[in-house]
Amino acid sequence: SPSEVGGFKEVILKITGEGVFRFMKYESGVHRVQRVPATETQGRVHTSTVTVAVLPEAEEVDVEIKPDDLRIEVCRAGGAGGQHVNRTESAVQIFHLPTGIYVRCEEGRSQIKNKELALQILRSKLYEQKLQDQQQAYSSHRRSLIGSGDRSEKIRTYNFPQSRVTDHRIGLTSHNLAGVMAGDFSELTAGLQKAEMAERLAEAGI
Repeated sequence: SPSEVGGFKEVILKITGEGVFRFMKYESGVHRVQRVPATETQGRVHTSTVTVAVLPEAEEVDVEIKPDDLRIEVCRAGGAGGQHVNRTESAVQIFHLPTGIYVRCEEGRSQIKNKELALQILRSKLYEQKLQDQQQAYSSHRRSLIGSGDRSEKIRTYNFPQSRVTDHRIGLTSHNLAGVMAGDFSELTAGLQKAEMAERLAEAGI
């Protein structure tokens, strides 16, 4: 979306490639840019920030219904239908014990068809709930990645006057700013991967 003062306020893009998230995930956070704008007449360095969130593409939600998680009951259907409805236990109600979701179906006189329909409705309800849970987890993860956007939360600084890039998470400074801006993150990514591996080994007590 365009910004009111020029440029863009928000940009959403999709990056594809084999194992791309494994490399791009380190870019999540607050990036600080220090530069002398072309309109600056006294040579003062201006500082600005941009927040970045890198998220893997969500996979399709699959719903598994375990028989042990269900309590299925049959009962007499209500409403119009005469004596046949009153005598026949054709209605089916299903309780999904883990979630507490309840479905009742008494559309027809066939108990089998009502059970099939009730299971379809239950699956749809579980699918909807799982999508909501996934979206909430996605939003929470995104907020944790970008933080509040405050400059104190910066993960990296791009200093154009000194042609310097500093990743504050691992204390790595590179003077290959031009290369980084052209897309060469290899030095930074290698350092971040090494630090991540060391952290995992430490957590595992190895």
